[in-house]
This record gives sequence, structure tokens and C-alpha cells, in this order.
Amino acid sequence: MLERRGRLPQHTYLDYSITNFCAALFIAFTFGEIGKGTPDEPNFLAQLAQDNWPSVLFAMGGGVVLSLGNLASQYAFAFVGLSVTEVITASITVVIGTTLNYFLDDKINKAEILFPGVGCFLVAVFLGSSVHSSNASDNKAKLSNYTSDCKEAAISSSKEVDLVKSKDLERGSSSADNVEAGTAVFLIELEERRAIKVFGKSTMIGLALTFSAGLCFSMFSPAFNLATNDQWQTLKKGVPHLTVYTAFFYFSISCFVIAMILNITFLYRPVLNLPKSSLKAYLADSDGRIWALLAGLLCGFGNGLQFMGGQAAGYAAADAVQALPLVSTFWGVVLFGEYRRSSRRTYILLGSMLFMFIVAVGVLMASSGHRSSSHTAKE
Repeated sequence: MLERRGRLPQHTYLDYSITNFCAALFIAFTFGEIGKGTPDEPNFLAQLAQDNWPSVLFAMGGGVVLSLGNLASQYAFAFVGLSVTEVITASITVVIGTTLNYFLDDKINKAEILFPGVGCFLVAVFLGSSVHSSNASDNKAKLSNYTSDCKEAAISSSKEVDLVKSKDLERGSSSADNVEAGTAVFLIELEERRAIKVFGKSTMIGLALTFSAGLCFSMFSPAFNLATNDQWQTLKKGVPHLTVYTAFFYFSISCFVIAMILNITFLYRPVLNLPKSSLKAYLADSDGRIWALLAGLLCGFGNGLQFMGGQAAGYAAADAVQALPLVSTFWGVVLFGEYRRSSRRTYILLGSMLFMFIVAVGVLMASSGHRSSSHTAKE
């Protein structure tokens, strides 16, 4: 939303990263300190002093790949759209990450149910790529058929927008909000306002960013699984496994640090032809900051809850949280006007993609098992 209103993604991600880390701190000092700790499951503060660095490194590695995936997906949204980006990245996450978690979790999930679901996710990936390609062709056709009458309408619309520009800024709305979604005028005005310019760029850029994000996302849950359950037996004898809350704390530290380093670098050396910025400009840019801060909180608590569920029912089944594209598609279509006035082919592909995704999520949830015993120190 903020990128479509012209806010630089570097500014948004810096805000997002701050509250994302704050959510991890809150979880660590509340859930991680509830009750009296035991030798096998110490409280958060007690674990900070223990010699558990192999598990800490796994947790921090998971945070690194999550941060990289979030960064790639933020740019992919501009090229591929919210709906397709989320479906493809979530499906890749499940295809790779869930398969790894199945074996790391000692096969506590039902394989005869789990893997057909993984197959459905794989089909959703290919359908998502087809949706993006078809929609790009639709938009290209709209712009190529842009007649002189449409141009006059665009000029008239632009003049009207100039008259109410101050009111639009107060409401946080863009000029593209004032024309019918899906039209050539809408696409042109959106391109003029947004921070990341997409016209004239190859559709492969968006897909490359999306698949890169998916590959990163597929690694963070298995890494966290290794951090909390030590399947590779890297901890010294007698050292308890990291609790979910401690692992999430280290996970979030690395996620925060990588985000800070990369986004501050991108302020001065931007990618994809974005304008240069600075720390001073970032601090002064408060337009929409509350939304970026809220996004960080939501993601932080969402990740924490996913990991708690994974420790209880198996990380493979906990990946059912990847149902998030069903919600993001609703926002993409209703709030951002994605796929409005598209071709029948695009609608059929979009519907097929979502149907396959719904089936896959349902199958994934049905495969859930129960961890027979909590993680304990090695004897």
C-alpha cells in the first residue's frame, strides 16, 4: 500500500523491522519468563548465559533468510502483485520447507496426507506463474489500445486530481484511487505515483524476485526447527535445547540486523532505479509510518505463534500458516484493484490457483501430528 502511494520501500522496511524485533522482545520477556524454569526447560534469561551457540547459530541463520525473503518479496509486490507473490512464495515455502521439516520432525506428520498436499502447492506455483504472465499480457493490451479519447480522459482526470491533491494526501489516497481500477488510465496514474516503476521492465524480474523470496522463506522454518530440537546433536552433553522463545529472540536479532544493514545501504545505493535517499530523509518521512510499524508487529507476533504451533504439532503442519495468500488475494483485488478488467483466461487461472491452494492448505492441516515428548537435554 505504501509503495503504491510513493513511499520508498527502504523507508517502509526500516520501520517494519523495528516493531518486528519489538514483538520478539515482548514474547521473550513474557511467554519466555512465565512460570518457574526447570533444568530441561530454563526460562529465557537463564538460557542467555548457557553454552548453546550451535543452536543459536541455526536460529540466527533462519532470521537471515527470512529477512532476505521479506526484502525480495517487498520489491516483488510491485512487479507481480500481492496475490501471485504470496501464493508462489508460500507454495515454494511449503514444497521445500515442509518436506525438510517432515524429516527433521522424525516423520510425526502423516506422509500419505502431507505429500499429496505438497504436490498441490507445487501445482499452485505453476498456476501462479501463469496468472502473472497472463495478467501482464492483459495490461500490455490495455496500454497498447489506449486511444486518444482515453488520453483526454487521463488529462482531465489529472487536472481533477491536482485540484484535490491536498485532500488526497490528507486521506493517504493516490490519484489512481479516483479512476476505475483495471483501466489503462488507472495503470498509468498508478505508475506515476508509485515508488517502484514497473513499466517497460521484463516480467521475469518480478518472477525472479518472487522465486528468490520463496527459496529464502523455505529455509527459515527448518533452521528454527534445528535450533529448538537439535536433531543433528550439535549441543554439548547436558545443555538443554533452546526454548521457542529464546530461539525466536536470536532469530529476530539476526533478522533485524540484516534488514538494517541492507536497507540503509539501499538508501544510498538503491536498486531497480529507485531514487537515492538518506537516514535524514528516512527520519523525516512520517507519511504512512504507522502502517509500516503495524506491519512489523503483525509479522513478529505471527512468526512467534507459528513457531509455538510448530513445536507442539510439528513444523510441517504449522506451515499451514502459509494460507495467508487467501487473505492477501482478497486485499489485492478489493483494496488494490488487482486483476480488474482482466481477460477470461486470467480469471480462470486465478481461480484455479486459489482453488488448488485451498485444497493444499486443507490437506496440510489434516497431516498434523503430535510431538510425543518435549525436547530435553541429551543424556
